[in-house]
Amino acid sequence: MSAAAPAVPSYASGTSDVPLLGDTIGDNLDRTVAANPDGEALVEVPTGRRWTYRELRDDVETVALGLLASGVAKGDRVGIWAPNVAEWTLVQYATAKIGAILVNINPAYRTHELEFVLNQAGVSVLVAAMSFKRSDYAGMIKEVQPNCAALRQVVLLGTPDWDAVVAAGRDGDRGELARLQAELSPDDPINIQYTSGTTGFPKGATLSHHNILNNGYFVGRLCGYTAQDRVCIPVPFYHCFGMVMGNLGCTTNGATMVIPGPGFDPKATLAAVAQERCTSLYGVPTMFIAELNDPDFESYDLSSLRTGIMAGSPCPVEVMKQVVGRMGMTEVTICYGMTETSPVSTQTRADDSLELRVSTVGQVHPHVEVKIVDPASGLTLPRGEPGELCTRGYSVMLGYWDEPEKTAEAIDRARWMHTGDIGVMDADGYVNITGRIKDMVIRGGENVYPREIEEFLYTHPDIVDAQVVGVPDLRYGEELCAWVTLRDGAPELTAEAVREFATGKLAHYKIPRYVLIVDEFPMTVTGKVRKVEMRERSVELLHLGEAAAVRNA
Repeated sequence: MSAAAPAVPSYASGTSDVPLLGDTIGDNLDRTVAANPDGEALVEVPTGRRWTYRELRDDVETVALGLLASGVAKGDRVGIWAPNVAEWTLVQYATAKIGAILVNINPAYRTHELEFVLNQAGVSVLVAAMSFKRSDYAGMIKEVQPNCAALRQVVLLGTPDWDAVVAAGRDGDRGELARLQAELSPDDPINIQYTSGTTGFPKGATLSHHNILNNGYFVGRLCGYTAQDRVCIPVPFYHCFGMVMGNLGCTTNGATMVIPGPGFDPKATLAAVAQERCTSLYGVPTMFIAELNDPDFESYDLSSLRTGIMAGSPCPVEVMKQVVGRMGMTEVTICYGMTETSPVSTQTRADDSLELRVSTVGQVHPHVEVKIVDPASGLTLPRGEPGELCTRGYSVMLGYWDEPEKTAEAIDRARWMHTGDIGVMDADGYVNITGRIKDMVIRGGENVYPREIEEFLYTHPDIVDAQVVGVPDLRYGEELCAWVTLRDGAPELTAEAVREFATGKLAHYKIPRYVLIVDEFPMTVTGKVRKVEMRERSVELLHLGEAAAVRNA
């Protein structure tokens, strides 16, 4: 009797008949300009400013020459601390043209975080907005500057500082710029993005031209972008979603970048889509929820939309269905990734069924490998079994800036990036992310994945959004606490009512013991829910200090 065939491993590689780009970012932009010089490249809706591709390249080169005149050289770190404005994009491509390393600084940072990043990356020139929302950037920079030894120049946008850089650039030698650009390698580090660590200070993921140029290119290709596409980008530029999937996704495919506003505003975003006849819209789930629930939603003409990307955190099935049905984004895709992988590793395709697009994060990206492993042994699991998702390929970062030990913890000797996410791969290679290894709740010995419970709570007619965390419990070790936001006009929900709704539909140990009705969740600037903070606040609100004080092995 012959032995049964071994189980199919949870491994997939992204075969493609489209080769990787071998350009630097500057060379690729020049290639796009040559192909479509008069095509619209960038629109900043609040100011009405517009650039063709030729005009964009001219202004990028002016800024690049201005930075050279300020003493910036290849490999120098240039920080940018600003919301979504056109100058952010100009600086992004200008630094790439001269081989300086752009350091993205989170618009929500306070002084201690700003000081840490400036010092850790050794930023010598900082380009910054004067202020944004309630943050006085100029004042905060002045406060930390004496403690930042490498920082020798601050350029504030909208002031004579910026005007001086532009003026110097206009007098610069374009031939010299071309010579410097020709000396750059696609494998040079070009960008440092700080990941929002849940504990301690963030780590600087260091990315090359090759990393982010190709990731933007293939994200755009899978969305079907051409020179006729217009992409509304309300997600922050400081994050991969904005500057890679947004900006580079457009420029590598000749599409138009549309900036609806400096920060996310649902009305401004919907208005920009309608006014500019955008064909694609980006957002994290909370952004789409805000747009769909805008009281004037029906008054916006969104008929130009065909595609877009929902990413950044788990995408609720009900929200996805509304994005397709009410916003007309019939080709919308889900992307999954992380800053350290440039960012996208898997993506749904436009011709995937709605069921696959609402229940998975798609298949492996072109030229990338993914596998699901047992976190304890590191061995690849059979398809259908949950484990840690790992990814490998051109997209994996060079490493964490100046932190070789932390790099070695994340990237193993075979260059697999360990994501810390729990995933399951089905027989056809589609991946479902069921949570973070660190988010998993262990209740009385049962492993509970919050994502499953959150998806269930979305089916409640009065719940708009739901997030589930584990909280300490003297008897079970951990119990489930659901934070929910309600629809306008919905009656107040009690924990008892939610438990009654779940009884008979969820296993008893998956039913939340606690329910907190809130107006909003604590969020990062990119729209990711801060579950660590939610746990801490739940302990306070539910008076669980005694259970929290219990030490466990």
